[in-house]
Amino acid sequence: MNRREFTLLLGAASVLPALKAGNAVAAETPRWSFVADVAECCSCAIPCPCNFGRPTDKGCLGNRLIQIREGQLEGENLAGIKFLVTFSMGQWTRLYMDAAMTNAQSATLNKLLPLAFTGFHALARIRESVELQISEEGDILRFSTPESSVEMKMMRGLAGAPIVINGLPSNAFFDYVQYESVNHVHNSNEAQWQYSGTNGFVSVMKSTG
Repeated sequence: MNRREFTLLLGAASVLPALKAGNAVAAETPRWSFVADVAECCSCAIPCPCNFGRPTDKGCLGNRLIQIREGQLEGENLAGIKFLVTFSMGQWTRLYMDAAMTNAQSATLNKLLPLAFTGFHALARIRESVELQISEEGDILRFSTPESSVEMKMMRGLAGAPIVINGLPSNAFFDYVQYESVNHVHNSNEAQWQYSGTNGFVSVMKSTG
């Protein structure tokens, strides 16, 4: 499965739906929309071929952190919602919701998942509320749950500038900044792995449906 296909697991479109009225195009009020910070670390070599729409003959095992900055679902506020998706690409996911969210945020996330993250929701083996820890120190980004732990470091190019990649096959993502795993660990009854020196990235996700 490649990144183009994997993006379908999100079940999310980044362009507002529209209705044709004669020769005019009128924007329809979206049912949901959001802007989120995304950080992912996987088992693929750098750069991960999946992100360029290329298939890989190896399994892609990873953790994707999603932090919604702003957004709404049928008028309900999505800002502050955070969760982690642990995945074997196209095979299964484990969804870890931030236990620090309010009951209202958790209920709204439960409604959002089957709409905006259809594949993640459909492939989920478990969905539970856990302590989600996130920290950033210089070029190092860390995030973890009791079963998954990621530490990854920003890769820098000429003159020490971050390596930024644009124009990825998915138009839901913008400003892919390249990272490298320092330590990427998962240990559950689903799977166990530990990687270092593999692909990581941070990006912004803009989605509406």
